[in-house]
Amino acid sequence: MALPKRLQEALDLIRAMPKELKAQVLLEYARKVPTPPPGVELERVHECQTPFFLRAEVEEGGVRLYFLVPHEAPTVKAFAGLLKEGLEGEPPEAVLSVPPTFYQGAGLEELLTPLRLRGLEAAILRLQAQVQRALS
Repeated sequence: MALPKRLQEALDLIRAMPKELKAQVLLEYARKVPTPPPGVELERVHECQTPFFLRAEVEEGGVRLYFLVPHEAPTVKAFAGLLKEGLEGEPPEAVLSVPPTFYQGAGLEELLTPLRLRGLEAAILRLQAQVQRALS
């Protein structure tokens, strides 16, 4: 199944860049992650070594995403930004269809350790579980 359009476009952009520019693009995604508003209950991704909290809600047929990641963890925050950029507002079915290894082939494996990538896969799975619960 095809990835949501904005997520695919972001991955295509990263894929097309040399390794040294990929890190800069990821940092741009990290800067785009807003602080969640008060009252949003976040869930910790325990599989991630970095304190990584997230929330997925379904509102008016689209998925709304919230993330809280320390500024001292720019790569994890960048992944949160990539998810927000690529999945915010998408229909729940589109978010649920994203494979946990959706990033493969974009060159993120050059920048992130396997342990970090497993934590990030856990994050997308946690988001999808929240979306599934919201639909139930």
